[in-house]
Amino acid sequence: MKLLLQYGLCVAVFLTALQVVITRHEARRLFVELQTLENTRDELNEEWGRLQLEQSTWATNDRIESFARTRLEMKTPEQSSVVLLTK
Repeated sequence: MKLLLQYGLCVAVFLTALQVVITRHEARRLFVELQTLENTRDELNEEWGRLQLEQSTWATNDRIESFARTRLEMKTPEQSSVVLLTK
């Protein structure tokens, strides 16, 4: 009976140690995945900032007016052809 109890305790200790190893391995794997995701997030945040800067550059009034005049060949209408509407 005492021998059986000792074997049972040894098996329990072994299984517990094995579970500790498995849990630590999983924690390390999840930590590596977290680091990868945080790096991806940081890269996306940097790209978002660059895109916002690019959008603000492309959307300036001078840029739009220059584009309208050169590519679309638009021009300011003459004063005589402008009609103001009131309520």
